[in-house]
Amino acid sequence: MREKSLGRLKVSAQGLGCSNLTGNYGTEFNERVAAATLDRAFELGVQLLDTSDMYGPHTNEEFIGRVIRDRRQQVMLATKFGTLGAGGLQAPGSTPAAMVRGDADYARQACEGSLRRLGVECIDLYYLHRVDPKVPIEETVGAMADLVASGKVRFLGLSEVSSETLRRAAKVHPISALESEWSLWSRDIETEIVATARELGAGIVPYAPLGRGFLTGRIKSEGDFGPTDGRRHNPRFQGDNFKKNLDLVRRIGGIAQEKGCTPAQLALAWLDSRGADVVPIPGGDRPEYVEENVGALEVHLTATDLRRIDQICPRGIAAGQRYADMSWVMGGTPRQRTVQ
Repeated sequence: MREKSLGRLKVSAQGLGCSNLTGNYGTEFNERVAAATLDRAFELGVQLLDTSDMYGPHTNEEFIGRVIRDRRQQVMLATKFGTLGAGGLQAPGSTPAAMVRGDADYARQACEGSLRRLGVECIDLYYLHRVDPKVPIEETVGAMADLVASGKVRFLGLSEVSSETLRRAAKVHPISALESEWSLWSRDIETEIVATARELGAGIVPYAPLGRGFLTGRIKSEGDFGPTDGRRHNPRFQGDNFKKNLDLVRRIGGIAQEKGCTPAQLALAWLDSRGADVVPIPGGDRPEYVEENVGALEVHLTATDLRRIDQICPRGIAAGQRYADMSWVMGGTPRQRTVQ
């Protein structure tokens, strides 16, 4: 697989979001299937694995650690800290004040825990999962920089931060990657944040590049979600919003059919076209989904294709907010809470 750049870190052009591997969206953890999924990802050249201490919590890192024990050299390992508890970003009623922590002591403690669970001596890319509004970003990134100096972390990343926060952080230590939601139905970071990241030399890692599965075209009705599926609480998957967004996916599917690819491949190919510093991390939880996702790297979109996609999916086209509580996003500033 060809490579892209996240700052000075070279990674595969597509990564793998690992949260689904150990059970997410109401599914149970099947270790055999999850291991086979990772095996197939490695065979296809996927290097970048994205996990977090929150997933589980802890069980995802433990599983990744078991799988990569004998092939550490094949993997660019990214993990995150700063959110507390299982499914903190999905749980109804949870708030950043109760569910995030970014003080210096906790940054060091969290890193030690991740190193132990992953069974490694050094993390390739260490993210702050969400900004703690109670702690200056300078304190958090300063502690993360100390982890780099001590050899426990190679490169630093931030997730879901504003341009202002990114600039402040970069004054403390270079930021190699910005992980934010970016897809055909979540394009708000294009307004300002993408340009800021590029100005500062940070690559961009789009999470939820398939709209939490919606852009695959496999979701047809609200009945497709199990009773414990967190997407039931997401505004884009509810009521009239669901119906409007389903029509959007049908239109995307029409272009995909013309291109001889799946809707998921079209969505990922569009992100791939955004630049050599854009590395999406779709969350395939079966070998066949990983194969489909990696196949997007072979889909060529012409200038005409891109114009048509932009006409169907301009910024702000999706119905509903990205989260029920947008204070989870961009540090929870009042301006960003209104972003779609």
